Amino acid sequence: MITVGKAPGWIDEGFSHYASRLPPGTGLELTLVTARRGQSDEERLLAAVRAEETMVIFDRRGEPVTSEVLAQALANWRMAGRDVALLIGGATGFDEEARRRAGTVLSLSPMTFPHQLARVLVAEQIYRADAILAGHPYHRRGE
Repeated sequence: MITVGKAPGWIDEGFSHYASRLPPGTGLELTLVTARRGQSDEERLLAAVRAEETMVIFDRRGEPVTSEVLAQALANWRMAGRDVALLIGGATGFDEEARRRAGTVLSLSPMTFPHQLARVLVAEQIYRADAILAGHPYHRRGE
């Protein structure tokens, strides 16, 4: 996961809680990009994506998906054998060109969340997606 800025300790603890619960081989690492004069948050985030990575942007204007759909996407990413760069933007989100470049743009909600909190939400959803694929009871569907 690539995001901007430092966060309060409780955010880091929340991210670490879910990232550490993922099985070996499904590592979820946090990369923080730092401020540089003359460069926007978006430019710094996009520059941190390696050419061999599949880029996924989380943006409120993205496609809203269920946890089950995210689980299927996780399975597809694993089958493709490529690392995935999950990008969480700053306060202004991503422009149209960045969303087009990513190919996959997902929304956590039509509501706007602080980007620091979004990193915990995304980490939890990746853990939940893995649990769904493994048939683990963590994900209990309310039916």
